[in-house]
Amino acid sequence: MPQRVVMDTDPGIDDSLAILLALASPEIDLAGVGVTGGNCALADGVRNALNVLATAGRTDMPVHSGIALPLIRPPFTAPETHGDTGLGYAHLPASPVAPHDEHAVDFIIREIMARPGETTLVAVAPLTNVAVAIRKEPRIVQNVREVIIMGGALRADGNTTSLAEFNFYVDPHAAHIVLESGMPITLLPWDISKDVMLVQADIDRMLEVSSPITRFIADATRFYIEFHELCFGFSGCSINDPVALALTFMPELARTTPMHVAIEDSSELTAGTT
Repeated sequence: MPQRVVMDTDPGIDDSLAILLALASPEIDLAGVGVTGGNCALADGVRNALNVLATAGRTDMPVHSGIALPLIRPPFTAPETHGDTGLGYAHLPASPVAPHDEHAVDFIIREIMARPGETTLVAVAPLTNVAVAIRKEPRIVQNVREVIIMGGALRADGNTTSLAEFNFYVDPHAAHIVLESGMPITLLPWDISKDVMLVQADIDRMLEVSSPITRFIADATRFYIEFHELCFGFSGCSINDPVALALTFMPELARTTPMHVAIEDSSELTAGTT
């Protein structure tokens, strides 16, 4: 039976790839997509999610707008990483549908509480929506099947500061709430996901099948690859969020180690450090 999955995202190039992977995976029953501010402003992220889903022919999939700003810190976006609109060089037709009326926080709570022990939450954005959901309905901690988080940098430099990964840097206070909640968490840190690369040869092979989706992926990742080459010297781009999504149905992709992960949320110089 497919796993029921709720995604919380900030699309974002690799977020969009993760959404497409979820749609293409028969192992996953995607309930919908929640959006928070992060890689781009909230309104841009909601629009991007809607347009990506429409390009994939899934205007039936609900998109839930969430919280625009971090809990305490000022907003921080990443146009140098994802482009001014969040999707690199890609320009998608506007979706004919609007976001769902239900707030992303309430969507997370409803889905988890409706199926105790059955719903997996894949959080590949700053954890603001998830933290507020915990505060609003603490019972989700015991009722979620698993929370898979892309965030943090445990044994390597960060990708936003020398110490911090982007998602945890943007809202370290939310990350603290989630990490200390007692939820069953699988954490995919940047120092692991960064080594899973999409290279130009992969894009070229994909383009042998011409479709709106393959053209979107090529245009979006061309920007992403250029950024990774310039900033990290990579010969491709890290596909962090699709790896996190894939762990829902291919846990054998990774070896896990039980540990307590703490995050710095009080110092400006080291905010987001795990």
